[in-house]
Amino acid sequence: MLSGRGQKYAVGAVAMTAVAAVTELAMGRLLLCRCGYVKFWHGVVNSSENSQHLTDWYTFTHVLHGLGFYFLLWLVFRRLGGGVRFLMAVALESAWEIVENSPFIIDRYRTATISLDYYGDSVVNSMADVVAMMVGFWIARKAPVWVSIVVFIAVEVALAWGIRDNLTLNILMLIRPIEAVKRWQLGT
Repeated sequence: MLSGRGQKYAVGAVAMTAVAAVTELAMGRLLLCRCGYVKFWHGVVNSSENSQHLTDWYTFTHVLHGLGFYFLLWLVFRRLGGGVRFLMAVALESAWEIVENSPFIIDRYRTATISLDYYGDSVVNSMADVVAMMVGFWIARKAPVWVSIVVFIAVEVALAWGIRDNLTLNILMLIRPIEAVKRWQLGT
């Protein structure tokens, strides 16, 4: 059971996530996949249903966001309590989900990365991504540092091997696309 303070942080996290969901709906994002149903897992990266269901390969990158946010916020705001840093991480991830689903970023993904059929996340997928970040934050908070490092590296390597994409490549290709990387990702 959560303490009184823990309950306040949980309510704050739910409220921020709800604001992000409502904002995305106001932006015209679809609540669910156009297909009319929600799957727990959708494993086909190059499909119009990617980022439309509850989880997909990119869910793992949001776990990595949580690991990264934990360490970044710990470094910068060490004196703040873990609950406050958690809320800051939820705010950052919620803001990212809104920005990620803006026309500018969606177009950037489609032109600069391998996400040719990407039309943005469904709201359900986007909110699941926020929860995935929370899982990563929790892992970083509870596990020894070496576990977080191993998880980060293992996820990056597994995604690079499994789908020819990962958080590092995603950031690189959004900021500074490299044609050779894009060709490798496309398998050409």
